[in-house]
Amino acid sequence: MQLVIISGRSGSGKSIALQALEDLGFYAIDNLPAVLLDSLVDELQGGEAQRSSVAVSIDARNLPGALRRFPSQLETVNRKGVDCQVVYLTTEPKILLERYSATRRRHPLTRDSDMTLAEAIDSEEEALAEIRDLADLVIDTSRLSVHDLRARIAEQVAQHTGKHLTLTFESFGYKRGVPLDADTVFDARCLPNPYWDPRLRPFTGRDAEIVEFLEDYSDVNDMARDITTWLTRWLPAYQASHRSYVTVAIGCTGGQHRSVYLAERLANHFATDYPGVRLRHRELGIHTAIAPSPSEPPHHEAS
Repeated sequence: MQLVIISGRSGSGKSIALQALEDLGFYAIDNLPAVLLDSLVDELQGGEAQRSSVAVSIDARNLPGALRRFPSQLETVNRKGVDCQVVYLTTEPKILLERYSATRRRHPLTRDSDMTLAEAIDSEEEALAEIRDLADLVIDTSRLSVHDLRARIAEQVAQHTGKHLTLTFESFGYKRGVPLDADTVFDARCLPNPYWDPRLRPFTGRDAEIVEFLEDYSDVNDMARDITTWLTRWLPAYQASHRSYVTVAIGCTGGQHRSVYLAERLANHFATDYPGVRLRHRELGIHTAIAPSPSEPPHHEAS
């Protein structure tokens, strides 16, 4: 049985994610009490209501004691041979405040307390900390549209088999903040910046003009080689620890040139060893899967 557990901050898109899975054929249950997770698995795995694909939402509306018991519940479920994924959705607090102000909805934790909205958002993140720590995949929905989130759920969650590591390379601009769902971050702001050449400014790190500019510098090739070496050494260790997803984020100032180039280069390199490597350029609004191309000439390394 495939089981997807959706959790995360209120307002981050949990209902959209659950509906997306339901549309893809999952048996979906919203706001499941965490203490019932084990019993539900028993019923759906071998009872009359047997299901092969199940998605449940567990959030902060649970009793505090139930959330504290979630790690032991999850361990029991995993021992039963269930293909289980925990997906945690998060959003920047500032954006959550804007969403609640725009919709005029009440946050679940403010209904029976005198907490402010900002206090409720912080308290919820603390209450869900153990679930986030156990998450196989964290998705930052701060800048995702409804359609983007549904596509991410369909591609990364519904199609995931748990048999291999899903590796994502993401470029971003530091001026808009570090992605909340990054597992490891590399900073490319020390590299030569094509932005300062007016002729190159309109291009991105995907264009030949920027590639040629950057590959002319030994520092760029050295950084690409060092990151490649580090990932080659440590990705098998992540995989051995039963990690299903790893997101490698590379940042530069604006997220247009240097980080885009490095993310493209790394994704193409590792696509030969990790099936279905994904490439995301946050500031460009691009998200795609990478297939290895034997005919593609390798990048030139500085001697």
